[in-house]
Amino acid sequence: MPQTTRLWEEDKYLHWNELRRRPAPQGMSHEEWWLLLKMGRKAKMIPLTDKNGHPFRFSMPDSIIAKLHEIDLGLGTSWSLPDAVTNPASRNEYVVSTLFQEAITSSQLEGAVTTRDVANEMLRTGRKPRDRSERMILNNYQTMQRIVELRDNALTPELVFELHRIATVGTLDREDAAGRFRGPDEVIRVTDMEGNVFHEPPQASELPARMEKMCVFANGASPDYFIHPVIRAILLHFWLAYDHPFVDGNGRTARALFYWSMLHLGFQLVEFISISQILLKAPAQYATAFLHVETDDNDLTYFILHQTAVIQDAVKALHEYVAHRRAALQAAERHLRGIEGLNHRQQVLLTHALRKPSSRYTIEGHRRSHGVVYQTARTDLLDLAKRGLMETDKTKRAFVYHAGKDLPKKLDELAAAMERTRRT
Repeated sequence: MPQTTRLWEEDKYLHWNELRRRPAPQGMSHEEWWLLLKMGRKAKMIPLTDKNGHPFRFSMPDSIIAKLHEIDLGLGTSWSLPDAVTNPASRNEYVVSTLFQEAITSSQLEGAVTTRDVANEMLRTGRKPRDRSERMILNNYQTMQRIVELRDNALTPELVFELHRIATVGTLDREDAAGRFRGPDEVIRVTDMEGNVFHEPPQASELPARMEKMCVFANGASPDYFIHPVIRAILLHFWLAYDHPFVDGNGRTARALFYWSMLHLGFQLVEFISISQILLKAPAQYATAFLHVETDDNDLTYFILHQTAVIQDAVKALHEYVAHRRAALQAAERHLRGIEGLNHRQQVLLTHALRKPSSRYTIEGHRRSHGVVYQTARTDLLDLAKRGLMETDKTKRAFVYHAGKDLPKKLDELAAAMERTRRT
């Protein structure tokens, strides 16, 4: 008898389409090998069923357990975040940056066409969106903000409708489709880029009951066994994507529910990661994972494997981002060291200006970037201008601030002057 356990571990969790292309173990056909692997996959059922009433199930191979362990460590409180992130007065900068990133890339996944710089400029300045793509990005940003506010609420159909409405208002062909189920006359088919249908969701008449059952699952009232919180969040994502209860905006809403679930179940650092940023790099892998589930007896393990890998990559990106920010701040310390009276927001702005001298800043943009009131943002910028570290230009609508000439030199001179004052 061949060592199938060893082969299973080496090959992770192969779908038939992948397994049949590999050399079969000696003395076995591919069909026999497949049957043996299928028998060894101990699956647990969840309350979700397909259009024919067949249940969905998932297994927990070692590869998923290992990924969950890394996610627990990467998003757990044991990870040492820099003071700028843990300090309530400054953590808003990191949260806002992630919200911007998720809003932009989530919209791009759904077809939004704009550059990241233009989208960032719109979100930071608060100007109105110029087209549907920019409206999608603004909607996604507002949806993410709302999710954070709702983290402690139980999931209800009304809450799902609210999130869908925020995410899609002003972007649908039928404006009345925001925040409601698709109707019997609104036939939905999920296709690939070539128009091939790979998923037909359940009928509209089934949607109310299915969403009620989804909310019960999301709130932890079913099933009657433990499901790791990350797995539950991933399955909630799949559930809404499978049911496709809305005319459009299902992907955006499914990702929103993932974030809500992770926050609701205690993964507070998920505020700092963007899964859409990772999904955008290889959108076909998402579709393949979804298709593998439907073509292998509703085995959700393929989707879980894909999504846990996405979360891992997002956590890695967070660690790299924090390391980059820490290095940038350390590099600027020699200029900022010794200058008394600069708060963290001002230090962040000056650090950014050191790296990007051509940047322009407004009071409203500074306010949005740090989540403070207008007067606080105004005081920050006026103080920097008074110190000679920022220069101002007047536009038709507002003052625009930019780094003064030779900012590094001015910082050194100001620090040196303060040091002489302390000595005397």
